[in-house]
Amino acid sequence: MKPTASNLIRWAGLSAVAAGVSFIVVQIIHPIDVLASVTTPGWTTVHYLSFSMCVFGLFGLVGIYARQAEKAGWLGLTGYLLFSVFYMVTGAFQFIEALVSPVLAIEAPRYVEGFLGMVTGHAGEISMGALPTVNSVNGLLYMLGSLALGIATFRARVLPRWAAMLLAVSGPLAAAMTTLLSHPLDRLAAVPMGVALVGLGLAVWANRREPAAQTAATSASPTLRQAGAR
Repeated sequence: MKPTASNLIRWAGLSAVAAGVSFIVVQIIHPIDVLASVTTPGWTTVHYLSFSMCVFGLFGLVGIYARQAEKAGWLGLTGYLLFSVFYMVTGAFQFIEALVSPVLAIEAPRYVEGFLGMVTGHAGEISMGALPTVNSVNGLLYMLGSLALGIATFRARVLPRWAAMLLAVSGPLAAAMTTLLSHPLDRLAAVPMGVALVGLGLAVWANRREPAAQTAATSASPTLRQAGAR
């Protein structure tokens, strides 16, 4: 397949699908967030997958935004940027949990317990410095980014509006479920976001444009009409 801009956007749609599916799968297979889990193969596997999800998500967002950039406006651009930063920060956290935490779990277990506390909501014995603040701000980026991009996508009417609406409510819903439900039940909040990304990604992939064919058809249409008139 020739690497044109249109083709790259379509492949970015598949990347969004991969990000959405990965997001849901990660919640299902994620080990319990306790110190004993950190040194298991399942822990590293799930966080390698989570890191891949962030990479897929970054590329997928490019396709979702690029497909509707003109009609999504400044709100769409704002949502795209906020959501992209969320994926970058999350990717950094997943990298640490996959490669650093298993080593520190043996050498500095109390530090890892503090790191896990940012997810479970239970503060550890060791101060984590600015990391809890970064984690909280990242959650805000997730909520605002999905809300802005979802609303812009809904208004643009280029991609499925049901998926756009689901994207818009996913961030605020996650914030509410994190407050109302104990961990790990709050992981259920990933399902609406995952489904929204799959829906939008499939729409981006399916919206195949053939400018050359369209131009040829447009150029030929007057001739065809004349031929029909005769």
